[in-house]
Amino acid sequence: MDFQVVVLAGGTTKKLVPLVSKEVPKALLPVANRPVLSYVLEQLELSNLKDLIVVVEGQDAALLVGAWISGAYVDRLHVEVAAVPEDVGTAGALRAIAHHLTAKDILVVTGDLVSDVPPGAVAAAHRRHDAVVTTMLCSAPVGGPAESGSSAGKDKIKKPRRYNIIGLDPAKQFLLHIATGAEVEKDIRIQKSILRAVGQMEIRTDLMDAHMYAFKRSVLQKILEEKDNFQSLKQDVLPYLVRSQLRSEMLLNGVSQAEEKGNVKVGSQDNHVVVSQILANASTQSFHELYASGHNGSASVRRIHKCCAYIASNNKYCARLNSIQAFSDINRDVIGEANHLSGYSFSTCNNIIHPSAQLGSKTTVGPHCMLGEGSQMGDKCSVKRSVIGRHCRIGSNVKVVNSVIMNHVTIGDGCSIQGSVICSNVHLQERVGLKDCQVGAGFVVTAGCEYKGESLARKEK
Repeated sequence: MDFQVVVLAGGTTKKLVPLVSKEVPKALLPVANRPVLSYVLEQLELSNLKDLIVVVEGQDAALLVGAWISGAYVDRLHVEVAAVPEDVGTAGALRAIAHHLTAKDILVVTGDLVSDVPPGAVAAAHRRHDAVVTTMLCSAPVGGPAESGSSAGKDKIKKPRRYNIIGLDPAKQFLLHIATGAEVEKDIRIQKSILRAVGQMEIRTDLMDAHMYAFKRSVLQKILEEKDNFQSLKQDVLPYLVRSQLRSEMLLNGVSQAEEKGNVKVGSQDNHVVVSQILANASTQSFHELYASGHNGSASVRRIHKCCAYIASNNKYCARLNSIQAFSDINRDVIGEANHLSGYSFSTCNNIIHPSAQLGSKTTVGPHCMLGEGSQMGDKCSVKRSVIGRHCRIGSNVKVVNSVIMNHVTIGDGCSIQGSVICSNVHLQERVGLKDCQVGAGFVVTAGCEYKGESLARKEK
């Protein structure tokens, strides 16, 4: 399959501070004690998509990511790591490496995606429809993480999610309308000209844009060159392509500019279920069918381009590590209901305790837990629904619940940790209490201190 893959791995985004740092960029954040980037790379390898450009924001972060890839995927993938400036956006990152793109089609995927949807299936659908773009959509998790970065404590009561407003043809193959809505309490407005063009459309608010896109290279490069103000694939490039496919059809129909500016109001309904609006006569041909061989049978009419959607089945797992809450949720899922993604074999107790780990007397590690290589726990400790990294030193009478503890962490006797993320090389002295907190790498929490809903980190020099 003549596809070139670009993985947008990010850098040290502020949304994930204090989890990310100069030493640990976003791509190397651990999910079940593996870098999050490994989940995308292994899915690509399984789909035999092995010619990759991994784009990292910032030179230092690129060196760290490149060093890890060289060790983990030597002789498995052909990977070029490219550094781009920070905060250029997804379209800006692609624009910076556009001269490296040579294949007929380009698969672009975010490096923070944890999913079991085969990227090869998206690529195959793109080729089957001869589309200019194909986007992967999956079911939005009910009550799932908000897109904005926030702590576990602040998100304990879930905030309203940001939805995608997506218009599909009845066969759910073609992408006819896309917009980002906030809360979707407001009415959805759709241009009259779009309805005139497509004849019928199903409006969906229960689907999540997974940030996996297949593009026709020639079209993508032309847009990036001509639209130098475009910064985001989701907010700029994709909507532009969707609008232009409809605009081509409108011009063929002779729709006036005045008509094009009109709006139809579609009242919002319960947005936690599928919202369907059949617009116009159900027997009307889709515009792709109507113009495949020319308008009114004329072969002289230019065939318009297609924007397609690949909708993952409901039983597939799909989540993005794009907030602190999502980091905690995904770690919990990958050692829980989605443990097939972890790459590990779980014990009969439904947990993973590395053979080199040591447990003290009367210490219990419950189901949906992971204890990493070389870690040691003292007596009378309890671990529930948590991930503990490698080479940690944990004292006696320590309780860990719904938390992620990274590598080389030292925890004193009598500590209690709930709903928190503890980064590498942290030292919690005796009797520390943490609830819904994040502790940045190398931080020392003084004995007897208690924190709730706090972000604790050293000041960057």
